[in-house]
Amino acid sequence: MKEFIITQEQTERAVLVGLVTPEQSEAQVKEYLDELAFLAETAGIEPVRRFTQKADKPHAVTFVGSGKLQQIGEYVAENEIGIVVFDDELSAKQLRNIEKELKVRILDRTNLILDIFAKRAQTAHAKTQVELAQYRYMLPRLTRLWTHLERQRGGVGMRGPGETQLETDRRIILDRISKLKRELEEIDRQKATQRRNRGKMVRVALVGYTNVGKSTLMNLLGKSDVFAENKLFATLDTTVRKVIIDNLPFLLSDTVGFIRKLPTELVESFKSTLDEVREADLLVHVVDISHPTFEEQIEVVERTLADIGCADKPIITVFNKIDAFSFVPKDEDDLTPRERENIPLSELRETWMSRRPGSCIFISARDRTNIAALKSLLYEHVKAIHITRFPYNDFLFQQYDGEGE
Repeated sequence: MKEFIITQEQTERAVLVGLVTPEQSEAQVKEYLDELAFLAETAGIEPVRRFTQKADKPHAVTFVGSGKLQQIGEYVAENEIGIVVFDDELSAKQLRNIEKELKVRILDRTNLILDIFAKRAQTAHAKTQVELAQYRYMLPRLTRLWTHLERQRGGVGMRGPGETQLETDRRIILDRISKLKRELEEIDRQKATQRRNRGKMVRVALVGYTNVGKSTLMNLLGKSDVFAENKLFATLDTTVRKVIIDNLPFLLSDTVGFIRKLPTELVESFKSTLDEVREADLLVHVVDISHPTFEEQIEVVERTLADIGCADKPIITVFNKIDAFSFVPKDEDDLTPRERENIPLSELRETWMSRRPGSCIFISARDRTNIAALKSLLYEHVKAIHITRFPYNDFLFQQYDGEGE
């Protein structure tokens, strides 16, 4: 059976492919391909060109039309490209037909994200979750692994070693999935016990799109050394730290970042990691305000939180990276409506941002701008939750405030 995890000994060159549909405008596809390029670079792949096509829906057999596929194939052959990456999840049929036509390695967005997760996983928990997600992704695509066997097609007089090997492979994977599920159930029980042992201390969870600065903020607030870098999914394992602000302790957790089109296999496999979010008393939604599509990233996070049943939790929205925010002033003679990139931060603060539910604050974790104000905001929210949980300890806050003077 072929090894599923992709290994990159050296940087490989790739082309990216996206589809413009009634549901995805050209501008959106450009942003999605920008993110796909970032994903590719995180995986050690160098994207060298992009191909897009307008269509009502993906082609059932080859995702893009035959003409576009031929154009991609000519470019791949002429420029010695080793990988073609598609921005949507491909079916087994699409993978098989595209690979047959282009004769290079084909990846879809899900496969690429799974590969990054496999490389980033450090603990046994994360590795088990990623492996389970990989096998779930692989199972319906098994036929692609055995196309080199002539008797794969089946039918009268065509049954043979290909079909036998396929069924053997399927049985091995199903057994492995069952074993990984049992391992995760045991880990989940251990994690649940750990959460119970933390007592009734207030829990705060950092959530947000991937690469918005959650780990950097975790290091500032928790005085910890959580790994942080400018790459997607730098953090896979949930990190929990005890934080004390003005003598008020609470637990702060840093969780895996969300992303558009997050593979369902990962959501299911990482449900125990997301339990930290479900059991949190307060969510801190970190947003990269310097990103050109941060509004859409907010929607992705809020939709994911709703999917896991956390939409009604109290929330603080932290607009991070104000040091990197930039805008292009419009010419006074230009009478066309302003786009988002033409609006300064001072105006944005007075628009929909100021009307968001919950509290809202603008910071730079890198430059430590407004970190003191954020700590004060956290203190007030955690204190309010703490008092409802321990009303007889309300008088202690007066003592704490006195000690801090």
